[in-house]
Amino acid sequence: MYDQDVYRNLIVITDRHLSQQPLSERLAGLAALSPAGVILREKDLDEAAYEALAGEAARALGSVPLFVRRKEAADQLRIPRLHLSAGELSAAGPLSGFSELSVSCHSLEDVRRAEDAGADRIILGTIFETDCKPGLTGRGLDFLREICEKTALPVYAIGGIREEILPRLLAAGAAGGCMMSRYMRMELPL
Repeated sequence: MYDQDVYRNLIVITDRHLSQQPLSERLAGLAALSPAGVILREKDLDEAAYEALAGEAARALGSVPLFVRRKEAADQLRIPRLHLSAGELSAAGPLSGFSELSVSCHSLEDVRRAEDAGADRIILGTIFETDCKPGLTGRGLDFLREICEKTALPVYAIGGIREEILPRLLAAGAAGGCMMSRYMRMELPL
């Protein structure tokens, strides 16, 4: 059985290539865990395929917050949450139509850029080494703590995050963490 309280502090990052079932089915199962949200990553899809998948994901997740990475898809499907990298902010244009903006950051400068753009949450990485980015050294809990102390926005750690280290993230000031591989491969409750 899964500890529901743990998953309420974790965000799902998708990678359909890691799942052994269609992503919409995987997300429907994960919705039962009530994660803090889902970021539909899927960077390799063209615009039409991404938009179709975003629609499926929104239906599968129900009330679980879905953040999409493409403004056009969000606009077309009326999905009110957008996730961008700090580098994408300047080219994104007006962001006032979204109820929530999540921004990936890797430095305090990125965090300041996100704050200026009206971000509602920060996804901060890379905290620990991860299989998703082999060879990239994690910045560690001291980096996470430093950023959390310098912003009022909720910060979610990414990179090598697992359920059992959530207490360490929270102790460093984070609102939670993000997981991709574990969520895409875990056995789901019935």
